[in-house]
Amino acid sequence: MTDWINIIKTNILPAVSGDHFWENKIKKIIDDVSPSGIHLAIFVEPYLKFILEGKKSIESRFSTYRCAPYGSVHEGDVLILKKSGGPVQGLCVISDAWDYILDPDSWATIRNNYTKLLCIRDPSFWRDRENASFATLMRLQHVISMAPTDWKKRDRRGWVVLRHSKLNNCRPYRQMRFSP
Repeated sequence: MTDWINIIKTNILPAVSGDHFWENKIKKIIDDVSPSGIHLAIFVEPYLKFILEGKKSIESRFSTYRCAPYGSVHEGDVLILKKSGGPVQGLCVISDAWDYILDPDSWATIRNNYTKLLCIRDPSFWRDRENASFATLMRLQHVISMAPTDWKKRDRRGWVVLRHSKLNNCRPYRQMRFSP
């Protein structure tokens, strides 16, 4: 992958110009003074649209094996929102993150409490993930849409940790349940 700091400097910073929160956050990332982790997340529609419209406030990632974002995302981390096969279209901040080793209780908790916040409308969503063993749920805040920005990515990963959080380099496993 190309130099992500350079892409943030040349493409994303101009796209958030005028938004004081994001300008400040991006400048700190570029200057390497931000403790925040930086992640590139790939989204299929309609979920990217739902996030950018403010309808989806919780993002989820399910996996068979322990892989990012499981154990890698922390409060305050920046999430770059990229359309699958397309450009970056937005940014957000992770305000909370919860990792789960999936068992019948955690599956029930996630399905019963978060289906609406995840904007799950198709029952096939759950069927497609029934073999997952791990899940990460993340609450999103400070969502901003931006002009489409090119980001060349050729591998199949749906989540890329560009930089780990400087504050939480090693978060112990925690399975949490919370109220929406």
